[in-house]
Amino acid sequence: MPFETIAWFPLCTGLTIAGLVLSFMAFRRRGAASGMRTAAWALLPMAAYLTGALQALWTIGSTVVGFVTSLVFNPLVWAGVAVAGLSAVLFVASGVMRGRKLRAGGRTKEAKAAAGQEPAKAGKAPQAAPTKPAVEPKKAGKGDEDFSDIEDLLRRRGIS
Repeated sequence: MPFETIAWFPLCTGLTIAGLVLSFMAFRRRGAASGMRTAAWALLPMAAYLTGALQALWTIGSTVVGFVTSLVFNPLVWAGVAVAGLSAVLFVASGVMRGRKLRAGGRTKEAKAAAGQEPAKAGKAPQAAPTKPAVEPKKAGKGDEDFSDIEDLLRRRGIS
């Protein structure tokens, strides 16, 4: 239905008047705050008509409804949604597989280097094993006893 075929002024005026009557009733029954809030909502249809925003709202609404109905009732669109979903699943699965491969590859290199089986690369000197820090951490005091397990774990991981 085209926008111009509807009598918008009487419709907006009627909605505003009905809303103002309801706001008066809300004011009498529930207080000033409720009445003012209802009056604010009641004035919106007339404000939309007078500012010309009503036609913009009509265009937006009809566009959204047209898009949704073409999405829901068109099997070709559903096929496109299914292909997009399959693409997302493949992307996530490949990322998980790549992460596992990188994690596993890092472990084998570390194991070979620890066993001394990895040949030295041309032009580079073999790397020395990590050494203890030059400064020893202070021994745990009375208040630091709770953190000794954490400190041991960090030391084993090479984090100090």
